[in-house]
Amino acid sequence: MTSHLRTTSLAAALGLASLSPAYAQDGVAAATEAIASYSGLPTFTAPGPAFDAKACMADKKIFTIPASSAIPFIKTISDHKGELAAKLGFEHMVWENQGDPTQWIQGIEHAVNNGFNLVSLLAGADPRFFEPQVAAAQAAGVKVVTSHLTGLEQDAPAGVDAATAIDYKKAGELMANWTISKTGGKTNALVLVSNEALSTDSIVSGLTEAFAANCPDCKYEIVNVPIIEWATKIQPTVAGALQSNANLNYVIPIYDSMSTFVTPAIAIAGKGDAVKVATFNGTPFALDLIRDGSVEMDIGENLDWIAHAMLDAEMRLLCGQEAIRDSKVPLRVFSAENVAEVGAPADAAMGYGDAYQAGYKDLWMLAE
Repeated sequence: MTSHLRTTSLAAALGLASLSPAYAQDGVAAATEAIASYSGLPTFTAPGPAFDAKACMADKKIFTIPASSAIPFIKTISDHKGELAAKLGFEHMVWENQGDPTQWIQGIEHAVNNGFNLVSLLAGADPRFFEPQVAAAQAAGVKVVTSHLTGLEQDAPAGVDAATAIDYKKAGELMANWTISKTGGKTNALVLVSNEALSTDSIVSGLTEAFAANCPDCKYEIVNVPIIEWATKIQPTVAGALQSNANLNYVIPIYDSMSTFVTPAIAIAGKGDAVKVATFNGTPFALDLIRDGSVEMDIGENLDWIAHAMLDAEMRLLCGQEAIRDSKVPLRVFSAENVAEVGAPADAAMGYGDAYQAGYKDLWMLAE
Protein backbone atom coordinates (compact mmCIF):
# COMPACT_ATOMS: atom_id res chain seq x y z
CA MET A 1 0.00 0.00 0.00
CA THR A 2 1.37 3.40 -0.94
CA SER A 3 0.47 6.83 0.32
CA HIS A 4 0.80 10.21 -1.31
CA LEU A 5 0.34 13.31 0.79
CA ARG A 6 -0.66 16.54 -0.88
CA THR A 7 -1.14 19.53 1.39
CA THR A 8 -2.35 21.46 -1.60
CA SER A 9 -1.58 25.15 -1.33
CA LEU A 10 -0.98 27.35 -4.34
CA ALA A 11 -0.13 30.23 -2.07
CA ALA A 12 2.55 28.21 -0.30
CA ALA A 13 3.99 27.06 -3.60
CA LEU A 14 4.36 30.68 -4.66
CA GLY A 15 5.85 31.69 -1.33
CA LEU A 16 2.84 33.83 -0.50
CA ALA A 17 0.48 34.08 2.43
CA SER A 18 -2.87 32.31 2.22
CA LEU A 19 -5.09 33.34 -0.63
CA SER A 20 -7.50 36.22 0.00
CA PRO A 21 -10.90 35.53 1.57
CA ALA A 22 -12.62 36.86 -1.55
CA TYR A 23 -10.67 34.49 -3.80
CA ALA A 24 -11.46 31.58 -1.48
CA GLN A 25 -15.17 32.40 -1.46
CA ASP A 26 -15.20 32.52 -5.25
CA GLY A 27 -13.91 28.96 -5.23
CA VAL A 28 -16.55 27.83 -2.74
CA ALA A 29 -19.25 29.46 -4.86
CA ALA A 30 -17.95 27.73 -8.00
CA ALA A 31 -17.89 24.38 -6.20
CA THR A 32 -21.43 24.86 -4.92
CA GLU A 33 -22.68 25.78 -8.39
CA ALA A 34 -21.03 22.70 -9.90
CA ILE A 35 -22.80 20.46 -7.40
CA ALA A 36 -26.18 22.10 -8.02
CA SER A 37 -25.90 21.48 -11.77
CA TYR A 38 -25.64 17.71 -11.18
CA SER A 39 -28.34 17.36 -8.53
CA GLY A 40 -31.43 17.19 -10.75
CA LEU A 41 -32.85 14.44 -12.97
CA PRO A 42 -30.57 13.68 -15.93
CA THR A 43 -31.76 13.58 -19.54
CA PHE A 44 -31.32 10.76 -22.07
CA THR A 45 -28.99 11.30 -25.03
CA ALA A 46 -28.82 8.60 -27.69
CA PRO A 47 -25.23 7.37 -28.16
CA GLY A 48 -25.84 6.48 -31.82
CA PRO A 49 -28.49 5.73 -34.47
CA ALA A 50 -31.22 3.11 -34.05
CA PHE A 51 -30.63 -0.48 -35.18
CA ASP A 52 -32.56 -3.76 -35.04
CA ALA A 53 -30.71 -5.27 -32.09
CA LYS A 54 -32.84 -8.41 -31.72
CA ALA A 55 -32.48 -9.43 -35.36
CA CYS A 56 -28.76 -8.66 -35.47
CA MET A 57 -27.92 -10.49 -32.23
CA ALA A 58 -29.97 -13.64 -32.88
CA ASP A 59 -26.88 -15.77 -33.60
CA LYS A 60 -24.31 -13.92 -31.49
CA LYS A 61 -22.86 -14.39 -27.99
CA ILE A 62 -21.31 -11.88 -25.53
CA PHE A 63 -18.99 -12.85 -22.68
CA THR A 64 -18.54 -10.38 -19.79
CA ILE A 65 -15.49 -10.50 -17.52
CA PRO A 66 -16.09 -8.18 -14.53
CA ALA A 67 -13.13 -6.78 -12.60
CA SER A 68 -14.42 -8.67 -9.56
CA SER A 69 -17.71 -10.41 -8.85
CA ALA A 70 -17.25 -9.53 -5.18
CA ILE A 71 -17.82 -5.80 -5.79
CA PRO A 72 -21.57 -5.05 -5.59
CA PHE A 73 -21.40 -2.21 -8.13
CA ILE A 74 -19.84 -4.40 -10.81
CA LYS A 75 -21.95 -7.46 -10.06
CA THR A 76 -25.14 -5.41 -10.39
CA ILE A 77 -24.15 -4.16 -13.85
CA SER A 78 -23.19 -7.69 -14.95
CA ASP A 79 -26.51 -9.09 -13.74
CA HIS A 80 -28.49 -6.37 -15.51
CA LYS A 81 -26.59 -7.00 -18.77
CA GLY A 82 -27.63 -10.64 -18.52
CA GLU A 83 -31.27 -9.72 -17.97
CA LEU A 84 -31.26 -7.42 -21.01
CA ALA A 85 -29.60 -10.07 -23.20
CA ALA A 86 -32.28 -12.57 -22.20
CA LYS A 87 -34.99 -10.11 -23.28
CA LEU A 88 -33.19 -9.55 -26.57
CA GLY A 89 -32.88 -13.29 -27.11
CA PHE A 90 -29.13 -13.90 -27.26
CA GLU A 91 -26.60 -15.68 -25.07
CA HIS A 92 -24.68 -13.69 -22.48
CA MET A 93 -22.31 -15.21 -19.92
CA VAL A 94 -20.62 -13.59 -16.91
CA TRP A 95 -17.24 -14.98 -15.82
CA GLU A 96 -17.33 -15.06 -12.02
CA ASN A 97 -13.99 -14.09 -10.44
CA GLN A 98 -12.40 -12.43 -7.41
CA GLY A 99 -10.29 -9.81 -9.18
CA ASP A 100 -7.22 -11.92 -9.94
CA PRO A 101 -5.78 -11.25 -13.45
CA THR A 102 -5.11 -14.96 -13.87
CA GLN A 103 -8.86 -15.49 -13.56
CA TRP A 104 -9.45 -12.87 -16.28
CA ILE A 105 -7.04 -14.76 -18.54
CA GLN A 106 -8.93 -18.01 -17.87
CA GLY A 107 -12.13 -16.19 -18.78
CA ILE A 108 -10.92 -14.84 -22.10
CA GLU A 109 -9.58 -18.27 -23.02
CA HIS A 110 -12.95 -19.83 -22.14
CA ALA A 111 -14.73 -17.29 -24.35
CA VAL A 112 -12.49 -18.05 -27.31
CA ASN A 113 -12.83 -21.81 -26.87
CA ASN A 114 -16.63 -21.67 -26.58
CA GLY A 115 -17.59 -19.63 -29.60
CA PHE A 116 -18.29 -16.22 -28.09
CA ASN A 117 -18.22 -13.31 -30.52
CA LEU A 118 -17.20 -10.57 -28.09
CA VAL A 119 -15.46 -10.33 -24.72
CA SER A 120 -16.43 -7.35 -22.56
CA LEU A 121 -13.84 -6.39 -19.93
CA LEU A 122 -16.06 -4.63 -17.41
CA ALA A 123 -15.20 -1.92 -14.89
CA GLY A 124 -11.57 -2.67 -14.13
CA ALA A 125 -10.69 -5.94 -15.85
CA ASP A 126 -7.63 -4.42 -17.47
CA PRO A 127 -6.36 -5.85 -20.79
CA ARG A 128 -2.86 -4.54 -20.12
CA PHE A 129 -2.44 -7.56 -17.83
CA PHE A 130 -2.99 -10.01 -20.68
CA GLU A 131 -2.20 -8.40 -24.03
CA PRO A 132 -1.08 -11.71 -25.64
CA GLN A 133 -4.45 -13.28 -24.82
CA VAL A 134 -6.26 -10.23 -26.22
CA ALA A 135 -4.30 -10.54 -29.47
CA ALA A 136 -4.94 -14.30 -29.61
CA ALA A 137 -8.69 -13.77 -29.13
CA GLN A 138 -8.75 -11.16 -31.88
CA ALA A 139 -6.82 -13.47 -34.19
CA ALA A 140 -9.53 -16.08 -33.58
CA GLY A 141 -12.19 -13.59 -34.67
CA VAL A 142 -13.35 -12.55 -31.20
CA LYS A 143 -13.76 -8.84 -30.56
CA VAL A 144 -12.38 -7.60 -27.23
CA VAL A 145 -13.67 -4.38 -25.67
CA THR A 146 -13.35 -2.50 -22.42
CA SER A 147 -16.49 -1.09 -20.84
CA HIS A 148 -16.71 1.33 -17.92
CA LEU A 149 -12.92 1.15 -17.55
CA THR A 150 -11.56 4.41 -18.94
CA GLY A 151 -12.43 8.09 -18.77
CA LEU A 152 -13.46 10.03 -21.85
CA GLU A 153 -10.00 11.57 -22.14
CA GLN A 154 -8.11 8.26 -21.86
CA ASP A 155 -6.93 6.16 -24.79
CA ALA A 156 -8.22 2.63 -25.37
CA PRO A 157 -5.69 0.25 -23.75
CA ALA A 158 -3.82 -2.75 -25.06
CA GLY A 159 -5.12 -2.79 -28.62
CA VAL A 160 -8.75 -3.59 -27.78
CA ASP A 161 -11.37 -3.21 -30.52
CA ALA A 162 -13.27 -0.49 -28.62
CA ALA A 163 -13.41 1.25 -25.25
CA THR A 164 -16.76 2.58 -24.06
CA ALA A 165 -15.98 5.29 -21.53
CA ILE A 166 -17.51 7.13 -18.58
CA ASP A 167 -16.90 10.74 -17.49
CA TYR A 168 -14.79 9.67 -14.53
CA LYS A 169 -12.98 12.99 -14.48
CA LYS A 170 -16.25 14.80 -13.77
CA ALA A 171 -16.93 12.39 -10.92
CA GLY A 172 -13.58 13.32 -9.38
CA GLU A 173 -14.36 17.02 -9.76
CA LEU A 174 -17.73 16.59 -8.07
CA MET A 175 -16.32 14.71 -5.08
CA ALA A 176 -13.78 17.47 -4.47
CA ASN A 177 -16.32 20.24 -5.05
CA TRP A 178 -18.78 18.68 -2.61
CA THR A 179 -16.26 18.80 0.22
CA ILE A 180 -15.18 22.34 -0.72
CA SER A 181 -18.78 23.52 -0.70
CA LYS A 182 -19.69 21.80 2.57
CA THR A 183 -16.60 22.94 4.48
CA GLY A 184 -16.53 26.46 3.11
CA GLY A 185 -13.12 25.82 1.59
CA LYS A 186 -11.59 24.03 4.59
CA THR A 187 -11.42 20.45 3.32
CA ASN A 188 -9.02 18.12 5.12
CA ALA A 189 -9.57 14.75 3.47
CA LEU A 190 -8.34 11.20 3.19
CA VAL A 191 -8.78 10.04 -0.43
CA LEU A 192 -8.80 6.27 -0.98
CA VAL A 193 -7.91 5.03 -4.48
CA SER A 194 -7.00 1.81 -6.28
CA ASN A 195 -4.24 2.63 -8.72
CA GLU A 196 -4.48 -0.58 -10.73
CA ALA A 197 -7.85 0.56 -12.15
CA LEU A 198 -7.42 2.81 -15.20
CA SER A 199 -10.45 4.82 -14.14
CA THR A 200 -8.57 5.90 -11.02
CA ASP A 201 -6.22 8.09 -13.09
CA SER A 202 -9.17 9.91 -14.61
CA ILE A 203 -11.01 10.36 -11.30
CA VAL A 204 -7.91 11.61 -9.49
CA SER A 205 -7.13 14.10 -12.26
CA GLY A 206 -10.61 15.58 -11.91
CA LEU A 207 -10.36 15.69 -8.12
CA THR A 208 -6.94 17.34 -8.03
CA GLU A 209 -7.87 19.87 -10.72
CA ALA A 210 -11.03 20.86 -8.83
CA PHE A 211 -9.06 21.39 -5.62
CA ALA A 212 -6.44 23.41 -7.49
CA ALA A 213 -9.10 25.60 -9.11
CA ASN A 214 -11.56 26.06 -6.26
CA CYS A 215 -9.63 25.44 -3.04
CA PRO A 216 -5.83 25.67 -3.34
CA ASP A 217 -5.48 25.75 0.45
CA CYS A 218 -7.48 22.56 0.98
CA LYS A 219 -5.58 19.54 2.29
CA TYR A 220 -5.93 15.95 1.19
CA GLU A 221 -3.93 12.73 1.44
CA ILE A 222 -4.22 10.14 -1.34
CA VAL A 223 -3.75 6.50 -0.25
CA ASN A 224 -3.71 3.55 -2.63
CA VAL A 225 -5.42 0.34 -1.55
CA PRO A 226 -5.45 -2.38 -4.25
CA ILE A 227 -8.89 -3.85 -4.94
CA ILE A 228 -7.97 -7.29 -3.64
CA GLU A 229 -6.92 -5.70 -0.32
CA TRP A 230 -10.02 -3.60 0.34
CA ALA A 231 -11.40 -6.02 2.93
CA THR A 232 -8.18 -6.12 4.95
CA LYS A 233 -6.55 -2.72 4.44
CA ILE A 234 -9.24 -0.01 4.16
CA GLN A 235 -10.61 -0.08 7.70
CA PRO A 236 -7.19 0.07 9.42
CA THR A 237 -6.06 2.78 6.98
CA VAL A 238 -9.05 4.95 7.88
CA ALA A 239 -8.65 4.20 11.59
CA GLY A 240 -5.00 5.26 11.42
CA ALA A 241 -5.86 8.50 9.64
CA LEU A 242 -8.51 9.33 12.21
CA GLN A 243 -5.94 8.88 14.96
CA SER A 244 -3.11 10.80 13.31
CA ASN A 245 -5.10 13.69 11.82
CA ALA A 246 -7.32 15.41 14.36
CA ASN A 247 -8.56 17.88 11.73
CA LEU A 248 -9.73 15.26 9.22
CA ASN A 249 -13.25 16.14 8.07
CA TYR A 250 -13.80 13.94 5.00
CA VAL A 251 -13.00 10.47 3.75
CA ILE A 252 -13.36 10.19 -0.03
CA PRO A 253 -13.42 6.54 -1.16
CA ILE A 254 -13.46 7.11 -4.92
CA TYR A 255 -15.46 3.89 -5.46
CA ASP A 256 -18.44 3.55 -3.16
CA SER A 257 -18.03 -0.21 -2.62
CA MET A 258 -15.05 0.85 -0.48
CA SER A 259 -17.57 2.42 1.91
CA THR A 260 -18.31 -1.01 3.36
CA PHE A 261 -14.95 -0.79 5.10
CA VAL A 262 -14.79 2.98 5.64
CA THR A 263 -17.94 3.60 7.64
CA PRO A 264 -17.19 1.04 10.42
CA ALA A 265 -13.83 2.72 11.12
CA ILE A 266 -15.51 6.12 11.47
CA ALA A 267 -18.26 4.68 13.68
CA ILE A 268 -15.82 2.84 15.98
CA ALA A 269 -13.82 6.05 16.41
CA GLY A 270 -17.00 7.95 17.32
CA LYS A 271 -16.28 10.47 14.55
CA GLY A 272 -19.54 10.27 12.63
CA ASP A 273 -20.44 13.90 13.35
CA ALA A 274 -17.03 15.31 12.46
CA VAL A 275 -15.89 13.12 9.54
CA LYS A 276 -18.17 12.72 6.52
CA VAL A 277 -18.00 10.37 3.53
CA ALA A 278 -18.30 11.54 -0.10
CA THR A 279 -18.03 8.89 -2.79
CA PHE A 280 -18.93 7.77 -6.32
CA ASN A 281 -20.81 5.03 -8.21
CA GLY A 282 -24.39 4.96 -6.89
CA THR A 283 -24.37 1.34 -5.76
CA PRO A 284 -27.71 0.66 -4.00
CA PHE A 285 -26.22 -0.35 -0.64
CA ALA A 286 -24.16 2.87 -0.55
CA LEU A 287 -27.22 4.98 -1.34
CA ASP A 288 -28.92 3.28 1.62
CA LEU A 289 -25.98 4.42 3.77
CA ILE A 290 -26.95 8.02 2.92
CA ARG A 291 -30.37 7.34 4.39
CA ASP A 292 -28.92 6.07 7.66
CA GLY A 293 -26.37 8.89 7.84
CA SER A 294 -23.20 6.83 7.39
CA VAL A 295 -22.45 8.36 3.96
CA GLU A 296 -23.13 12.03 3.23
CA MET A 297 -23.01 12.03 -0.58
CA ASP A 298 -22.72 9.57 -3.46
CA ILE A 299 -22.31 10.61 -7.10
CA GLY A 300 -24.62 8.12 -8.70
CA GLU A 301 -24.57 6.36 -12.00
CA ASN A 302 -27.73 4.42 -12.78
CA LEU A 303 -26.37 0.87 -12.82
CA ASP A 304 -29.22 -0.30 -15.03
CA TRP A 305 -28.50 2.61 -17.42
CA ILE A 306 -24.84 1.55 -17.49
CA ALA A 307 -25.85 -2.02 -18.35
CA HIS A 308 -27.99 -0.69 -21.21
CA ALA A 309 -25.20 1.58 -22.44
CA MET A 310 -22.41 -0.99 -22.33
CA LEU A 311 -24.53 -3.67 -23.98
CA ASP A 312 -25.67 -1.14 -26.60
CA ALA A 313 -22.06 -0.35 -27.51
CA GLU A 314 -21.10 -4.02 -27.66
CA MET A 315 -24.07 -4.96 -29.85
CA ARG A 316 -23.34 -2.08 -32.19
CA LEU A 317 -19.80 -3.36 -32.69
CA LEU A 318 -21.08 -6.85 -33.54
CA CYS A 319 -23.75 -5.39 -35.83
CA GLY A 320 -21.34 -3.38 -37.97
CA GLN A 321 -22.16 -0.05 -36.35
CA GLU A 322 -19.59 2.58 -35.47
CA ALA A 323 -17.84 1.98 -32.15
CA ILE A 324 -19.19 4.05 -29.26
CA ARG A 325 -16.65 5.97 -27.20
CA ASP A 326 -18.93 8.17 -25.08
CA SER A 327 -21.57 6.02 -23.41
CA LYS A 328 -23.66 9.11 -22.54
CA VAL A 329 -24.24 7.70 -19.04
CA PRO A 330 -25.03 10.71 -16.83
CA LEU A 331 -24.05 11.43 -13.24
CA ARG A 332 -26.30 12.62 -10.43
CA VAL A 333 -25.37 13.84 -6.97
CA PHE A 334 -27.33 12.07 -4.22
CA SER A 335 -27.53 13.31 -0.64
CA ALA A 336 -30.11 13.34 2.15
CA GLU A 337 -32.06 15.91 0.12
CA ASN A 338 -32.95 13.59 -2.76
CA VAL A 339 -32.03 10.02 -1.75
CA ALA A 340 -35.72 9.19 -1.20
CA GLU A 341 -36.05 9.14 -5.00
CA VAL A 342 -34.02 5.92 -5.25
CA GLY A 343 -36.49 3.94 -3.14
CA ALA A 344 -36.11 2.19 0.21
CA PRO A 345 -34.15 0.01 -0.04
CA ALA A 346 -32.40 1.69 -2.94
CA ASP A 347 -33.08 0.33 -6.41
CA ALA A 348 -30.32 0.40 -9.05
CA ALA A 349 -32.79 1.70 -11.66
CA MET A 350 -34.47 4.44 -9.60
CA GLY A 351 -33.61 8.10 -9.10
CA TYR A 352 -32.73 8.92 -12.71
CA GLY A 353 -36.13 8.99 -14.37
CA ASP A 354 -37.24 6.43 -16.95
CA ALA A 355 -36.48 8.24 -20.21
CA TYR A 356 -33.44 6.00 -20.82
CA GLN A 357 -35.58 2.84 -20.81
CA ALA A 358 -37.84 4.19 -23.54
CA GLY A 359 -34.81 5.63 -25.30
CA TYR A 360 -32.98 2.31 -25.59
CA LYS A 361 -36.17 0.51 -26.53
CA ASP A 362 -36.49 2.85 -29.49
CA LEU A 363 -32.78 2.60 -30.34
CA TRP A 364 -33.00 -1.20 -30.42
CA MET A 365 -36.23 -1.11 -32.46
CA LEU A 366 -38.11 -3.22 -29.94
CA ALA A 367 -41.87 -3.60 -30.40
CA GLU A 368 -44.23 -2.38 -27.73
